[in-house]
This record gives sequence, structure tokens and C-alpha cells, in this order.
Amino acid sequence: MPLSLRPPPDQRLETFVAAPEGVLDQLCALAHGTHADWLYLAGPAASGKTHLLLGVCAAAREAGRRAAYLPLAAAAGRLREALDAMEGHDLLALDGVESIIGRRDDEVALFDAHNRARASGTALVYAARQAPDALAPGLPDLHSRLSQCTRIVLEPLDDDGRREVLRTRALRRGWTLEDAALDWLLRRVGRDLAGLTALLDRLDQASLAAQRRVTVPFLRQVLGAVAP
Repeated sequence: MPLSLRPPPDQRLETFVAAPEGVLDQLCALAHGTHADWLYLAGPAASGKTHLLLGVCAAAREAGRRAAYLPLAAAAGRLREALDAMEGHDLLALDGVESIIGRRDDEVALFDAHNRARASGTALVYAARQAPDALAPGLPDLHSRLSQCTRIVLEPLDDDGRREVLRTRALRRGWTLEDAALDWLLRRVGRDLAGLTALLDRLDQASLAAQRRVTVPFLRQVLGAVAP
């Protein structure tokens, strides 16, 4: 059970692109224990929810606090066991609330953990594709607790935002992703940011091995099987 993952270096609060105003400050304060309100991140796929959850865990650990990240879908059917194992942490980041809605035992387990966290002073930050009032019908008391969190709405990045993410992550690896290469990737590989960022490690290795810059001809050579 991935309870205390070491956040990837690309997924830190300071590397998040185009966050709504004030959101990074709220998450940083929560990580440091100076923000009393719990947070609920709502947004569709590829809107950055997991990035922010991993980022707030990293910030909390850097501040000397115990933090754990849990994708709820991975614990579905045995959520009480997973949450019990996280007792004693200062901050819990719980991802994919929608995945346990409709599972009565898991809903009760999350409701109980929410109440224990409130009593013990543990900070909670949730993430889901829908706002609490838009989740499928489930345990009313759990919906009520989730609705009490400060809600943050996230939206997927536009093409300019995707370009900035890819360009920044390439620079962290020590190479430049030029505009022509970025345009080619978005046009020929697709606009799914998770898939595009996953390609960077492959391109990094290929570029080092070939001692070549990441240009459009190089992309055609390396990714020809993926992007005709």
C-alpha cells in the first residue's frame, strides 16, 4: 500500500503551473500546520490534483512533519486498514474520493478517519473529480463532512500551460525543449499531459545516448512508432 511515497521532484508545489490565485499559499500553510481549514481539490482528470497532493506532502516533510499520500482507489475494499496504518501522521492527502463512494464500509471508514483526524489535529486534504455535492449518493454524514472543507476548483491546462510544464521539466533534466519540438509533440503525440510528461524520461535517455538535441527530426526518429 503506497502510504508514504517520496514525491517525484517534478511534483512539488513550486513546480505547479497556473494554480488558481492563493491555492499554493493555502497548501503551503496546511503543510506547515499554520492553516486551520482542511482542503478539498475538485477537478477533472489532468487538472493537477495528484501533483498538488504529492507537493503538499513533500512540503510537509521538508518542514519536519509526517505526511502520507493515499490513492483511495488502491485501497478500495480495505480502506479502514489503510487509514488505520496512517494514524499518527500530521497530514494526510487522500486522492480519488469518488472511487470509494457507494462502498458502504469504505465510506464509514473514511467518515471515522475524518472525525479522528479532526480530534487529533491531523490536517487533511482531499481530491476528487467532483465537488462533494456532485458525488454519487452515498453516506450523507460523509458528504456533510467533505462539504465543510475549503473547496478549490481546478481546471486542465490549455496548450500554453502544457508547453510551460514540458519546457520546465525538460530544463530540470538539463536540456531545452524548443517551440518547434513542443508543437510537434502536441500535434502528433497528443495533448494528454500525463502521457507527454512520461515521455520526457524516454527522450532524456535517448538524447543522452545519442548525444543529440531534442529536435523535431530527433523526435521523429525516437517516437516514430508512437507518432506516425
